[in-house]
Amino acid sequence: MKQPKQNLPKDVTGSPAAARSAAKTASSHSGPAAPRRPSSRAVRSAERREAIIAAGLEEFIARGFAATRLDDVARRAGVAKGTIYLHFKDKEALFEELIRTAIVPLVARLGAPPALDGSVRDMIESFARTFIQEVATTKRGDIVRLIVAEGPRFPNVADFYYREVVSRGLSDMRALIELGIARGEIAQKNLARFPQILVAPAIVAVIWQSLFSKHAPLDAIEMFRVHLDLIFGERRPT
Repeated sequence: MKQPKQNLPKDVTGSPAAARSAAKTASSHSGPAAPRRPSSRAVRSAERREAIIAAGLEEFIARGFAATRLDDVARRAGVAKGTIYLHFKDKEALFEELIRTAIVPLVARLGAPPALDGSVRDMIESFARTFIQEVATTKRGDIVRLIVAEGPRFPNVADFYYREVVSRGLSDMRALIELGIARGEIAQKNLARFPQILVAPAIVAVIWQSLFSKHAPLDAIEMFRVHLDLIFGERRPT
């Protein structure tokens, strides 16, 4: 029985093999496929997740960790309570995501190496300015204050904050201090044992902002400069 002939395109020589080669070559020059756009379902899911996180932030700030209920988060986010469980297993997981997205990226900046033409002090001062402007005087600061206030009652939350924020920040700060000592910028070598001293004004600023700012507004950035003068020595006017 005869096999049916394949209807292969032919080139000008009439060779099916040449046609196959030409087709392959044309395919290789067609360029990379356009990146696939996320489906509308994926977009809606991402939007709901962001709404839940934003609502969670507002509820935690308003009520504290203990008193916040996922029912209230869902109501504020405009979603069903069951939708929250599609993204977070419980209230603690939602709070951890707030820390991961709002605080951790700022601390990660501290781990970046200093510019070749910059000093260790310049980098620490830049980080302090960013921390004070983006944490101490914003809703991110409320997250830190909530940890301070309720962390002892919820050790899992405090442990998570220590792992993701405090331990990383102290490690990076210690590395900067050691670099400053090696460069001769810092005379007190024991400071590397207690990097908490270097970041203490940032914590003071966060607490002061919530408790005493209406009585005595604090210029936290200027306070930090004075603190760095004590560590690095006063800067001479240029």
